[in-house]
Amino acid sequence: MTISHPESLLPVPSGCFQVSEAAPAFKRVDTRYAMPLGLYPVSFSLVIPTYNESKNIEALISVLSSLLDAAIPGNYELIVVDDDSPDHTWEVAQALIPEYPQLKVMRRQQEQGLSTAVIRGWQAANGHVLGVIDGDLQHPPKVLLQLLTAIEQGADLAVASRHIQGGGVSSWSFTRRVLSRGAQLLGIVILPQVVSRVSDPMSGYFLVRRSAIAGRRLNPIGYKILIEILGRGDIGSIAEVGYVFQERQEGESKVTWKQYLDYLQHLLRLRFSSGRMRGIRQGIDFPWSRFIRFGVVGLSGVFVDMAVLYLLHDSSTLGWGLTRSKIIAAEAAIINNFFWNDAWTFSDVSNQQRGWLKRLKRLLKFNIICLIGLLLNVLILNFLFNALKVHYLLANIMAIAVVTFWNFWINLKLSWRVTESDN
Repeated sequence: MTISHPESLLPVPSGCFQVSEAAPAFKRVDTRYAMPLGLYPVSFSLVIPTYNESKNIEALISVLSSLLDAAIPGNYELIVVDDDSPDHTWEVAQALIPEYPQLKVMRRQQEQGLSTAVIRGWQAANGHVLGVIDGDLQHPPKVLLQLLTAIEQGADLAVASRHIQGGGVSSWSFTRRVLSRGAQLLGIVILPQVVSRVSDPMSGYFLVRRSAIAGRRLNPIGYKILIEILGRGDIGSIAEVGYVFQERQEGESKVTWKQYLDYLQHLLRLRFSSGRMRGIRQGIDFPWSRFIRFGVVGLSGVFVDMAVLYLLHDSSTLGWGLTRSKIIAAEAAIINNFFWNDAWTFSDVSNQQRGWLKRLKRLLKFNIICLIGLLLNVLILNFLFNALKVHYLLANIMAIAVVTFWNFWINLKLSWRVTESDN
């Protein structure tokens, strides 16, 4: 039977979601005798937001404690922030405190939501480095040590990514992969200077220096707190570490359509925020040389398109219908552009992603993005010509310019992911 010790629970911070510059002066309590042991400064605080994770929490705390005891003994704390789970996750975690002295537990009864749970945990944390990891064992704990090393080497933010070398997902369905990529694409379109700074902006597994977010008014929605940190934090150097997202062993997934709607609302809130958005205002260096190569390849695609269209449609050759001929010609141009871009424009990236299967994945992504670009071209052309009365040739040039940038930027971030240790 689990015995509750209310005095061993962390008080839930209140007020705005803002992390202090200095660690709060909470006292550590010896739960065996309910006696304060004085101030307890540590260098690293890891928050574990939970809801109905009673079947996973003990195993996770055991693994994390073992890893951190070996790496930074006594210099860390684990903070479970539970949203009053019906399965009493908070109580199960609380019963582990005597065995794991670095463990603290917070039970929230008035608030809910993963992002706000993380911030409340950080507000109660003592560490100079703050982190978050899921409570469902889908984030491999061993990666934590690599993230800590990245912070020690000077990074302001260290992100565990599924989308760089060494990363991936174990057995996601096609639908879930599409939704994940679609969400990332949406983020790049709405918040390009923020979302594009990392390869996996949807990651919920990362560490950040307290100084990078201290004093910043945070206002997250839903599950995706990393975008909030990138948008509102004073984030300079970023490091990424690859990891493979594991399938849940116990409990049920909490991903719902509401989470995707919350994500969209969060993006829009950040986009139109009147607060200090360093990630947006700072901007990023545009890769002009790569863009010029992409444009040259695009010109070669124009010649391929025209040549194939002539061979298929002209009455002196095959004489096929115009629509069918144009579709095949456009696809031939897309394939031509892909192989030239793969071998020249993005050769530094493709050389690190060898193998026919990876190349096929890049081709499929490139194809989809270019087809979306084709649709955008038609929409922009019609809008400029019909609504704004721009001459059709000028309107076409303007549409091509916009779509060229679209094709380049989205392919840069999704098809050929350029991931740098420092930004």
